[in-house]
This record gives sequence, C-alpha cells and structure tokens, in this order.
Amino acid sequence: NNSNELYYSAFVDCYAKMETSLPAPMFSRNDFSIWSILKKCIGMELSKITMPVIFNEPLSFLQRLTEYMEHTYLLHQANSSSDSMERMKCVAAFAVSAVASQWERTGKPFNPLLGETYELVREDLGFRLVSEQVSHHPPVSAFHAEGLKADFVFHGSIYPKLKFWGKSVEAEPKGTITLELPRYNEAYTWTNPTCCVHNIIVGQLWIEQYGNVEIINHKTGERCCLNFKPCGLFGKELHKVEGYIFDKSKKKVCALYGKWTECMYIVDPATFDAHKKNDRKNTEEKKGNKQVCVIQTSNLQEPEEMPLPDAETVLMIPGSQLLWRIAPRPENSAQMYSFTSFAMQLNELDKEMEAVIPKTDSRLRPDIRAMENGDIDLASEEKKRLEEKQRATRKMRSRSDEEWKTRWFHQGPNPHNGSQDWLYSGGYWDRNYSQLPDIY
Repeated sequence: NNSNELYYSAFVDCYAKMETSLPAPMFSRNDFSIWSILKKCIGMELSKITMPVIFNEPLSFLQRLTEYMEHTYLLHQANSSSDSMERMKCVAAFAVSAVASQWERTGKPFNPLLGETYELVREDLGFRLVSEQVSHHPPVSAFHAEGLKADFVFHGSIYPKLKFWGKSVEAEPKGTITLELPRYNEAYTWTNPTCCVHNIIVGQLWIEQYGNVEIINHKTGERCCLNFKPCGLFGKELHKVEGYIFDKSKKKVCALYGKWTECMYIVDPATFDAHKKNDRKNTEEKKGNKQVCVIQTSNLQEPEEMPLPDAETVLMIPGSQLLWRIAPRPENSAQMYSFTSFAMQLNELDKEMEAVIPKTDSRLRPDIRAMENGDIDLASEEKKRLEEKQRATRKMRSRSDEEWKTRWFHQGPNPHNGSQDWLYSGGYWDRNYSQLPDIY
C-alpha cells in the first residue's frame, strides 16, 4: 500500500537526521547479583523494593511512557482515512507499535518521584505530550498527548504492577489507554499486554509480551481483538501477535498478524484461517516424533535460554498488506541500554529548553543525568538522596494532615468506558510554573 510506505519512509528519514548516541555507554551488570535482592520477594509486588541503580536505564518511567509516541505517523494516517475500518487498522498497528520499544530493554526505568513531570514537543512528528506522576503508592503515571493540528488526543494513566516469580519479573501495565479522533467524533480504548523479563538470576535476559488486547471504537461498535502470544516451550510463538477486526455485528472483517518486534500485516480472514489450519496440520505431522520430549518437559515453567524465534522474519501470507514496520535501531544500541533512536533523545536538554520547562521535569533529575553521563556512584548517591527526601516530605505531610495535590491531572472516570482514570486538567502549556514542589 503506497500511502503506508510513504508515511513510513518519511518517518525513517526523520530518524536519519537525529542524534543516535548517549554521553556514555552502559555498565556491565555481570558483577552484580540481582538474586541477593530478589530472593526475599518471591510472589511480592516490587514497587516497594529499592533496587540498586545498576539495574536501571537512564530514563524515568514518565520518559519510557513517552515512547508510545514513536510511531505517531500511524495516528496521522488514521486521521486521514475516511473509512472507519481503515482507521481501526491504523489504531491497531499503533497499539502494537507502542510496545515495540520494549524489545531487549532489560534495564528498569527510574521510578518517578511524586509530582515529577515530563514534556516532549516533536514538531517533526506533529505532537506534544505532558505527563505527571500523580500517585506514589500505588505508583500511577498519567500522560496526555495531542496532535499539533488538533487532529488527535491520546491519553492514559498507567499503574505498572510488578511481580517476581523466581526466574522472571512480570510487569502488568494496569490502566486504560484512550485515543480520540475529533474529526470523526470517535474514541478508542484499550489496555496494554503484560511484559515479562526472563532469566533474571542466571543466563541471558530476554523479554516477551503476552495477553489479549481489545481495542474498542466506542462510536461504531467495531473492535479489534489482538492476542500477544506467550512464546511456548519451543519458542515457536515468540513475539507473535495475531487477531481480528470485527464489525459491530461481530463479523470478522480482517485478520492481523505479525510480531511486535518487527511488523504487522493485514489479510482477508478466510485466507488467514486457511493458512493457520494448514500450518497446524504441518506442525502436528512434524510433532509425531517429538511427543515424548513434550511430555517430559511439560512441567517446566519457562525455557532456560531465550528461545530462538521460529524465523527471524514474519512469513507473509499471499494477499497481505503491510500495516506497520519497526524503525531500525542505531548500530550502537546494544551498548546504549538497547535504546531506539527515539529513546536516545528523550533526556536531551539544551539551554533554550531549560529556560522554559518546569523544575519538576525528568530531564532535571540528577540521578538519571549522572547515570546517563556514566557516573554510577553519583547516580546511586543521588537516587538514595531523592528517595529519602521524598520519604521525609511525605512524613511532614502526614503529620500536618496535608493532602498531596496533583498539578496537571485529576482523578475521574474515563469518559468512554467509565474505568478509573486520571484526566488532564489543562493549563500546562501556558508555561506558568509558580508554586511547583521542590522534588529534586
């Protein structure tokens, strides 16, 4: 599809012009045992555990959330499609693309401090975003992005529930994601899949995402149901995503398939179902002689090493149309916390920017800045100082019965599905930042 390719090539060109490095490469984590910290917490919620800075990446979770916006061109594409089915295809591709930057990102973002904010204005990509840490226990991050031509509003509040299961850490991103397209008076909502980091004790760390994601168009009743597949014992399903778009009478209109680490295609549902049936038949024939092995290993919870994907690329079913393809990562990505080009710019700070952003912006956090500059000892000291400062402030508030007031967001029901949410109160871009808390 030509318009897809045009949007994509403009998007890749815009990356070619960008900075693709950090001030210092990452440290080796080989000399540190995460086990000594985690063995006390099996089955526990991890948001209350203090982790050594070596396991972090030099970004705040507010900045990490901003990576949802990397493939904003898909939202502009949705807005320029007059057919609601075409729009749903773009929104589904966007929902998958929004989690693609997690691939190989095994560093933990810094927990935002209460009242921390982050903004990003990208004129080249046509959006601006503001986010705020609105709650500390439980940790909740709220964000609100809008198209610079008022062509979309994208917002959500995320409460990442982290659990430790012996060999893996699972992050369930609770919270609703909402996209509004004012031109069509449409709203779409969905929730993100669960992300799991495997082999945190020994072996190579690897990441998978799994779970069902349902995207609902609240105006038309159309929905897209996507299944992010768990990798399974032999890794055959690693990174795979597949699903269908249904019209309001629940009839399958098209099938989607691909990998969240690579690309997504769309095809006629009958063609897709026939292909799957054929694939299953071939697998069963091959499986005959592997049956014993399956029975013997079926009590294993997860593979020891990262399973090799079935094939590096997605096999294209004849008649398919490409919906989305991931942007290539910079060559030095592995030494830079596996960051994408987009992620490498999230902490950039120049004099002009420093003059306008509020003092609560993540770019001004000294622990993250020290880590980005390669000073791990200073990063560790600063992280500890900030956490202690936050605890002391909280104690003072509780002594005086003072309630914490969020600045840019308020709690309320999501206007489209009624779920508990944090909604933008407005006013951030007026640039009046008096009376902000001193959190750093």
